Amino acid sequence: QVQLVESGGGLVQAGGSLRLSCAASGRTFNSLVMGWFRQAPGKEREFVAAISSSSGATYYADSVKGRFTISRDGAKNTVYLQMNSLKPEDTAVYYCAAKTARGIYSYTSSYDYWGQGTQVTVSS
Repeated sequence: QVQLVESGGGLVQAGGSLRLSCAASGRTFNSLVMGWFRQAPGKEREFVAAISSSSGATYYADSVKGRFTISRDGAKNTVYLQMNSLKPEDTAVYYCAAKTARGIYSYTSSYDYWGQGTQVTVSS
């Protein structure tokens, strides 16, 4: 089992920045592919970014490319999502996800473990 706890959400004005954190426990962190997803009211959960377990390769949704950065710190068993130039359409609950595997994944069905989510609200 893997436990994931997100933090760092909040209210920010358009153009501002936030950094989300996701602390993982229960498995060797370096064996986990980590992803960030988000879900806005009335919409399906969608992929935001992912980082591989070994090489640190990253992959982003087109909607956040160039604005968001995913990274991981093995010493702290934590994955981060730095969000810059935020837009009102980025408003959503953001979820951290994990999977014990190699490679990189962008489908919600690919991930085995999920955090409880953290709210991000961007005001115009």
